[in-house]
Amino acid sequence: MLGILGLGCVLGFGIWYFDPVSREFTTNIDFLRKEITTEPNTTLDFLSDMASIFDGARASLLAVASGGRIVHVREGIRKEEVAELFAKHLDWDTSQKLAFALAPEGRYYPGTYGISAGKDEEIMRELMQHRFEREVENRIASSTRRAISLPVILKIASLIEREAGGKSDMRLISGIIWNRTWKGMALQIDATLQYAKGNQENGWWPIIAPEDKKIDSPYNTYLYKGFPPTAIASPGLAAIDAALNPVKTSCLFYLHDARRKIHCSPTYKGHLKNINRYY
Repeated sequence: MLGILGLGCVLGFGIWYFDPVSREFTTNIDFLRKEITTEPNTTLDFLSDMASIFDGARASLLAVASGGRIVHVREGIRKEEVAELFAKHLDWDTSQKLAFALAPEGRYYPGTYGISAGKDEEIMRELMQHRFEREVENRIASSTRRAISLPVILKIASLIEREAGGKSDMRLISGIIWNRTWKGMALQIDATLQYAKGNQENGWWPIIAPEDKKIDSPYNTYLYKGFPPTAIASPGLAAIDAALNPVKTSCLFYLHDARRKIHCSPTYKGHLKNINRYY
């Protein structure tokens, strides 16, 4: 059920954030029949945008008023990047960054945080986990929980977050991921290769070369069918909702052109035509 935008929430230890959309995450997927049953409700798309605006504005005002700092954790970054971001603002050393990144990938809730100086890595990790539980985990409808586990939701949502050209094509990519999964096809998603290949020295999201498709990693969705072992980044609300509420499509392949517009095809032959046309 859709609620209203909250006026804000204060979490202890000097961390402030906006309480976004009060609603449950439901799904339009029939998992037994392996089909998408209805068109998704896109109300959350607008509400999550509004929540993001108020989130940033409130955190900024409170941080300024308390003499603190503003840190924005964007959607689609991996936990090492989150650790580096907070380390920069809170002067953590290497051991503190490593300790901060102990939680599972995908559970570092993206958003704007107003923080006061001197917060250690354990406090920040616990606070981000608490916010994730509040805004995501506790809002998954019981009927959805019975059909699909939270780790799988986060895996799919993180793939969508990294692959989408924007929120407008998230649900289409979700539909293609589900189509490939139900047909027993390898997902063949480049973002998983980036996750397997990424490191601090060469960049967390390096450019992929053709030979990278042979990387022997459980995150290589070209070599191994199914979802990766974990999420590959921190997804936002829109990606999580898209993972559970895909667009019904016959497409199995997709690409983005130079303007980040998506083009999809139900056949590999059609996909090759798109490659020749847009690359």
